Amino acid sequence: MNELTRIYNTACDAVQHAAEGIEKADASADMTQLRTALNEAVTEATRCKNNLEAAQQAAQVRAQFKPLASETVNRADPTVLGMEDRDIRRYSFLRALRAAVSGDWSQAELEREASDEIAKRLNRSPQGFFVPMDVQVEKRSLTKGVATEGGFTVATELRAESFIDMLRNRMVVRQAGATVLTGLVGDIAVPRQTGGATAFWVAESAAPAGSRQAVDQVGLSPKTVGAWTDMSRKLLLQSSIDVDNFVRSDLATALALAIDLASLHGTGVSNQPRGIANTSGIGVVVGGANGAVPTWAHVVGLETAVAILNADVGRLSYITNARVRGRMKQTQKLTTTDSVMLWDTNVSPLNGYPAHVTNQVASNLTRGTGTGLSAILFGNWADLIIGQWGTLDILVDPYTGGTSGTVRVVVFQDVDVAVRQPASFSAMLDVITT
Repeated sequence: MNELTRIYNTACDAVQHAAEGIEKADASADMTQLRTALNEAVTEATRCKNNLEAAQQAAQVRAQFKPLASETVNRADPTVLGMEDRDIRRYSFLRALRAAVSGDWSQAELEREASDEIAKRLNRSPQGFFVPMDVQVEKRSLTKGVATEGGFTVATELRAESFIDMLRNRMVVRQAGATVLTGLVGDIAVPRQTGGATAFWVAESAAPAGSRQAVDQVGLSPKTVGAWTDMSRKLLLQSSIDVDNFVRSDLATALALAIDLASLHGTGVSNQPRGIANTSGIGVVVGGANGAVPTWAHVVGLETAVAILNADVGRLSYITNARVRGRMKQTQKLTTTDSVMLWDTNVSPLNGYPAHVTNQVASNLTRGTGTGLSAILFGNWADLIIGQWGTLDILVDPYTGGTSGTVRVVVFQDVDVAVRQPASFSAMLDVITT
């Protein structure tokens, strides 16, 4: 019991004692008023005492769980350092690159300390230097200048990792709802149910046959994907746009596209994750011996392949490429005289579901004598799991392009992809678009 509680208890006892004395006194107008005032004082003092005790209990609970909460945050993502706002604003991607080129980190102590802390948490050394997640999700604004030299890049609050400076394939797997697990350490296993309990009809007083659910695991282990870009040494020294955002976004986008491609068509060999199209057990819709132009029956067939296995729940949508979309916009839905095309104009343009378009979906597939065929995928994208270990690992190579005055910046990310329930997906891999 702290001092404040003791004082409140003493005050309440004194007021209560006074009230008891008044009850024994002769009643009069003045005494009635005094009694009323003292009763109100007792009520108020008691309320204060109760509030104080409740606050003390809450503080004790917070004190007990504060270390646990801190540990949980660290376990959730060791690459999130909890940097203060002023340190996030001070962090310079460009300054770290310069230090990595020269080998002198005396002018980039913050960046070096952040990398070292992440290395300590991950228990491994970077190939170059680690970039904390705090910085990757920070919001910044670019300096406005000539339109072609930065004016077009100005935004009120621009997320550094979503900066786009050119037309790129859109990263649709995450948009479609893929489950992303970040901050992983070591291999992980995600449980999944492969069989359910069975119901029985039984006679009175009879016992049903025993049954139980069947469960296995989906494993994920880190696989490294890398991307690089060449920058001139002069660009590292001066630029008309925010180089921090420019380089970071360029490399992060290249990595994200690689992860999307692996999620859709990864082979599962040569250090690649296994993507949906190469996962055993997904539903398959075949167009023909040599491929086929997409029809309404194919579109519905993809949905049906998932629905008959009771997997048509969650984040359901189609994903295909621009070639297929273009063909569907010119293909009648039911008959050659139908004015309604396969690809509608509303927000759910394909069979009443959202449809995402990316050129990461293959357009070079083959079947029989058919070549240049495309794919359409359908499913509950929440059952696609993308695991990420660590954070961006940046390696600066000043030698490869040394004679031309360029510096090669290589970025690495450890990821893996797994399909939690193959029944949640279906694919048509022989679409003719020409």
